[in-house]
Amino acid sequence: MKLQKLYSYVRRAVDDHNMIDQGDKIAIGISGGKDSLTLLYALSGLKEFYPKKFDITALTVDLGYENFDMSKVDNLCHKLGVEYHIEKTQISKMIEGKGCSLCSKLRRGAFLNAAKELGCNKMAYAHNMDDAVETMMLSLVYEGRFSSFEPVTSYEDNDMSLIRPLIYTPASAIVGFANKYELPIVKNPCPYDRVTERAYIRELLKQINNHAPGVKDRMMTAIKKSLYKSQ
Repeated sequence: MKLQKLYSYVRRAVDDHNMIDQGDKIAIGISGGKDSLTLLYALSGLKEFYPKKFDITALTVDLGYENFDMSKVDNLCHKLGVEYHIEKTQISKMIEGKGCSLCSKLRRGAFLNAAKELGCNKMAYAHNMDDAVETMMLSLVYEGRFSSFEPVTSYEDNDMSLIRPLIYTPASAIVGFANKYELPIVKNPCPYDRVTERAYIRELLKQINNHAPGVKDRMMTAIKKSLYKSQ
């Protein structure tokens, strides 16, 4: 995927769901994975030509695992002219043997607090189209309901909003973008990475797609019609 195609996916999502307002300062969640680095590229470019002026800062929550080196990401941020901050925590020690849900909750809390300290009023996560479809399948299989995360989530108690500008972007396109632009991907140091129910659903969707190619696109269409009503 070329950069212009990435801009088109993100611009459509941003416009459809009014994700960005004049004067916003957005904290981009940077894990070091291909999705978050693609989002970094997208928003750093979009801010140069989007009619509503906004600012961005890149933010990583360091969980406290050893050998977590983000120096290459720091170099990329410098290249793109984006401020980069690392919020150091000891979350890895707090969650030993307690599962992924607690880690996710603590990580979100640390990110939100750090974003507020940096003067941000919005946060951007790099959830893509496939993530939305997988979340819908997880809800169907394990909860018996048709649901997925929203393109925009407001946290009124904190005067903060969460946006997901990659929500229309397929994971396969992000893989192509990461390869084409040689993104400096950092391996997730968590020992439980991918050992989750989501990983099972991801594999299940691959099997369904082998039988019915394009199934994720059709599922995303259903999600848009039912849950993501355009403004």
